[in-house]
Amino acid sequence: HSTDFEVHRNWLAITHNLPLSQWYYEATSEWTLDYPPFFAWFEYALSHIAKYFDPQMLVIQNLNYSSQATIFFQRFSVIFTDILFIYAVRECCRCVNGRRAGKDIMEKPTFILAALLLWNFGLLIVDHIHFQYNGFLFGLMLLSIARLCQKRYLEGAALFAVLLHFKHIYVYVAPAYGIYLLRSYCFTANNTDGSLKWRSFSFLHVTLLGLIVCLVSALSLGPFIVLGQLPQVISRLFPFKRGLCHAYWAPNFWALYNAMDKALTVVGLRYNFLDPTKIPKASMTGGLVQEFQHTVLPSVTPLATLICTLISILPSVFCLWFKPQGPRGFLQCIVLCALSSFMFGWHVHEKAILLAILPLSLLSVQRAKDAGIYLILTTTGHFSLFPLLFTLPELPIKILLMLLFTIYSFSSLKSLFRREKSLLNWLETIYLFQLVPLEIFCEIIFPLTPWKLTLPFVPLLLTSVYCALGITYAWLKLYISVLTEPVSVRQKAE
Repeated sequence: HSTDFEVHRNWLAITHNLPLSQWYYEATSEWTLDYPPFFAWFEYALSHIAKYFDPQMLVIQNLNYSSQATIFFQRFSVIFTDILFIYAVRECCRCVNGRRAGKDIMEKPTFILAALLLWNFGLLIVDHIHFQYNGFLFGLMLLSIARLCQKRYLEGAALFAVLLHFKHIYVYVAPAYGIYLLRSYCFTANNTDGSLKWRSFSFLHVTLLGLIVCLVSALSLGPFIVLGQLPQVISRLFPFKRGLCHAYWAPNFWALYNAMDKALTVVGLRYNFLDPTKIPKASMTGGLVQEFQHTVLPSVTPLATLICTLISILPSVFCLWFKPQGPRGFLQCIVLCALSSFMFGWHVHEKAILLAILPLSLLSVQRAKDAGIYLILTTTGHFSLFPLLFTLPELPIKILLMLLFTIYSFSSLKSLFRREKSLLNWLETIYLFQLVPLEIFCEIIFPLTPWKLTLPFVPLLLTSVYCALGITYAWLKLYISVLTEPVSVRQKAE
């Protein structure tokens, strides 16, 4: 099992045995509690069920403890909490326009969407093979999206506020929620040309949204504010000393930046532009796990990543405000916010790509243009998760599961938009097909070479850099689509 298995076992033990005042100070294990308070309370609730399976898993000092009962409980808890995800998918399917539906149920947009979400390859391997509770959390997110699409704004806002206090990574898409609620709920009408009718501003609606946010935040952070521990909680949630990149580079802009720095270093050493004695050994043979100074290019600070992220998000937010497209525009903004944060964020996890893939699934069954972008992003993003499953027995499992999901995604969306032109052009198709030889090299050829001992990071580097190209392309293509899209007549009337 993965390190995340031990992470959550440790959190069960911490919340079960220690008083609230020690939850965010306990450091017996290196896997300290670094999720918001609602998730801590979630672990606390699970721990009172876990004690009936194996009390030893709740002993803080039992580091890396594993038993059959422990594995069964933790795996089953993920499956059980996925009930919320299933319900959220059902609600999202109710929001999909069914006018394109064929006679066969398997060609209906709602059926295809349900399959793309419930059978999502990335979510399956991250939660049920690797180990996390993302299905439960994405259930909250999808349910909040469904409520906003159904114009049940207060429910949607409350669900998203709760979600933020379960896992703070969802703050990446908070700008989309904030602007959409302000534009669609706090201002209740548009002019005939689509511009905002300022006199329609509702102070009551703003007050209600503010009360929801304050109430949820008070329930979550209130006890720690009373204890004077809010700075400690914040320091755990945002550990900037972990470095620019995760254990292996997430396929984003910084993966390309790091690769360029390594390439320039090699060239500099080859032609004696650099002094070998001044270059850290890890810069050439290892991943960037902790704080790291680049060799040639300027080193990146947390502030620099924040500025880059905000700048990359702003155009999508402006489009949501000035070119409102209703729920579809909201979903586009969510995906762009998620992708922008993934591209430029600090210490981004490779699994964060799911934050863009799942909402984009809702768009993929509505328009051929979005379906094409979805196929590029989901294929590349899912392939980038392969290094999470690195043991030999897992190799055929991950390949078979991804093949099944990818084949279904392409065939179902092609069938849905069979009257449209091809979803991918020839260059996009060639790029995706090149993932096959890349996987063969990383999994079969490279382990047989002497480079495995001297340059063990090469397969991860190649995977991250190649996938970063595809994800960057999908991000730019979606952005161009949104920026060049005219305001619909229907939306102007609304």
